[in-house]
Amino acid sequence: MIPVLKNSDYQIIKTLIENYHPSQRTKEMGTLQTELRRAKIVDDPLINHNIIQLNSYFEVKDIRSGNRLCFTLTLPSEANLKEKKVSILSPLGVALIGFQEGKEFEWELPAGVRKFVIEKVEQPIQEKA
Repeated sequence: MIPVLKNSDYQIIKTLIENYHPSQRTKEMGTLQTELRRAKIVDDPLINHNIIQLNSYFEVKDIRSGNRLCFTLTLPSEANLKEKKVSILSPLGVALIGFQEGKEFEWELPAGVRKFVIEKVEQPIQEKA
Protein backbone atom coordinates (compact mmCIF):
# COMPACT_ATOMS: atom_id res chain seq x y z
CA MET A 1 0.00 0.00 0.00
CA ILE A 2 1.20 3.47 -0.83
CA PRO A 3 0.35 6.17 1.72
CA VAL A 4 -1.57 9.23 0.52
CA LEU A 5 -0.72 12.54 2.19
CA LYS A 6 -2.09 15.99 1.73
CA ASN A 7 0.61 18.48 0.80
CA SER A 8 0.38 20.51 4.02
CA ASP A 9 0.88 17.40 6.21
CA TYR A 10 3.77 16.29 4.00
CA GLN A 11 5.51 19.66 4.43
CA ILE A 12 4.92 19.71 8.22
CA ILE A 13 6.22 16.19 8.74
CA LYS A 14 9.21 16.69 6.43
CA THR A 15 10.18 19.89 8.27
CA LEU A 16 9.67 18.23 11.65
CA ILE A 17 12.12 15.45 10.80
CA GLU A 18 14.64 17.84 9.22
CA ASN A 19 14.68 19.93 12.42
CA TYR A 20 15.98 17.00 14.47
CA HIS A 21 19.75 16.67 14.62
CA PRO A 22 20.85 13.43 12.93
CA SER A 23 22.05 12.09 16.30
CA GLN A 24 18.50 12.54 17.70
CA ARG A 25 16.71 10.72 14.90
CA THR A 26 15.00 7.48 15.81
CA LYS A 27 14.30 4.31 13.85
CA GLU A 28 10.71 5.52 13.44
CA MET A 29 11.90 8.78 11.87
CA GLY A 30 13.88 6.81 9.31
CA THR A 31 10.85 4.67 8.53
CA LEU A 32 8.69 7.79 8.26
CA GLN A 33 11.17 9.39 5.86
CA THR A 34 10.97 6.27 3.69
CA GLU A 35 7.16 6.46 3.76
CA LEU A 36 7.29 10.15 2.79
CA ARG A 37 9.50 9.36 -0.22
CA ARG A 38 7.07 6.74 -1.54
CA ALA A 39 3.85 8.57 -0.64
CA LYS A 40 1.42 10.04 -3.12
CA ILE A 41 1.11 13.75 -2.31
CA VAL A 42 -2.18 15.44 -3.19
CA ASP A 43 -3.47 19.00 -2.91
CA ASP A 44 -5.17 19.51 0.46
CA PRO A 45 -8.74 19.84 -0.91
CA LEU A 46 -8.34 16.54 -2.82
CA ILE A 47 -7.51 14.34 0.19
CA ASN A 48 -10.15 11.73 0.92
CA HIS A 49 -11.83 12.25 4.31
CA ASN A 50 -11.32 8.59 5.30
CA ILE A 51 -7.49 8.76 5.10
CA ILE A 52 -5.58 9.18 8.36
CA GLN A 53 -3.93 12.60 8.43
CA LEU A 54 -2.46 14.79 11.14
CA ASN A 55 -5.21 15.47 13.71
CA SER A 56 -7.38 12.59 12.47
CA TYR A 57 -9.26 10.52 15.03
CA PHE A 58 -9.03 6.82 14.24
CA GLU A 59 -10.08 3.44 15.55
CA VAL A 60 -8.13 0.30 14.77
CA LYS A 61 -8.95 -3.28 15.74
CA ASP A 62 -6.52 -6.10 16.47
CA ILE A 63 -7.80 -8.77 14.08
CA ARG A 64 -6.77 -11.68 16.32
CA SER A 65 -7.89 -10.42 19.75
CA GLY A 66 -10.65 -8.03 18.70
CA ASN A 67 -9.20 -5.29 20.96
CA ARG A 68 -9.69 -1.71 19.76
CA LEU A 69 -7.33 1.25 19.94
CA CYS A 70 -8.77 4.76 19.57
CA PHE A 71 -6.47 7.76 19.15
CA THR A 72 -5.97 11.11 17.47
CA LEU A 73 -2.76 11.41 15.40
CA THR A 74 -0.78 14.50 16.44
CA LEU A 75 2.56 16.22 16.27
CA PRO A 76 4.97 15.15 19.04
CA SER A 77 4.40 18.36 21.01
CA GLU A 78 0.67 17.56 21.29
CA ALA A 79 0.97 13.82 22.01
CA ASN A 80 -0.56 12.71 25.31
CA LEU A 81 -1.61 9.10 25.85
CA LYS A 82 -3.96 10.05 28.71
CA GLU A 83 -5.84 12.21 26.20
CA LYS A 84 -5.64 9.45 23.56
CA LYS A 85 -3.30 11.51 21.34
CA VAL A 86 -0.48 9.59 19.66
CA SER A 87 2.55 11.16 17.94
CA ILE A 88 3.25 10.93 14.24
CA LEU A 89 6.76 9.86 15.33
CA SER A 90 5.46 6.85 17.31
CA PRO A 91 5.53 3.39 15.72
CA LEU A 92 1.72 3.45 15.44
CA GLY A 93 1.71 6.94 13.91
CA VAL A 94 4.28 5.92 11.31
CA ALA A 95 2.30 2.77 10.53
CA LEU A 96 -0.98 4.63 9.97
CA ILE A 97 -0.33 8.02 8.36
CA GLY A 98 -1.73 8.13 4.85
CA PHE A 99 -3.82 4.96 5.01
CA GLN A 100 -7.59 4.77 4.78
CA GLU A 101 -10.49 3.26 6.61
CA GLY A 102 -10.96 -0.42 5.85
CA LYS A 103 -7.28 -1.17 5.21
CA GLU A 104 -5.33 -3.82 7.12
CA PHE A 105 -1.80 -3.22 8.35
CA GLU A 106 0.83 -4.91 10.48
CA TRP A 107 2.33 -3.31 13.55
CA GLU A 108 5.30 -4.61 15.50
CA LEU A 109 4.61 -4.72 19.23
CA PRO A 110 6.91 -5.97 21.99
CA ALA A 111 4.96 -9.26 21.87
CA GLY A 112 5.48 -9.58 18.11
CA VAL A 113 3.90 -8.49 14.84
CA ARG A 114 0.10 -8.06 14.98
CA LYS A 115 -2.46 -7.43 12.23
CA PHE A 116 -4.92 -4.57 12.57
CA VAL A 117 -7.73 -3.12 10.50
CA ILE A 118 -8.54 0.60 10.36
CA GLU A 119 -12.23 0.65 11.30
CA LYS A 120 -12.97 4.36 11.54
CA VAL A 121 -11.37 7.67 10.53
CA GLU A 122 -12.76 11.10 11.39
CA GLN A 123 -11.34 14.50 10.57
CA PRO A 124 -11.52 17.46 12.95
CA ILE A 125 -14.28 19.96 12.31
CA GLN A 126 -12.84 22.94 10.45
CA GLU A 127 -13.77 26.33 11.83
CA LYS A 128 -14.99 28.82 9.25
CA ALA A 129 -13.32 32.21 9.11
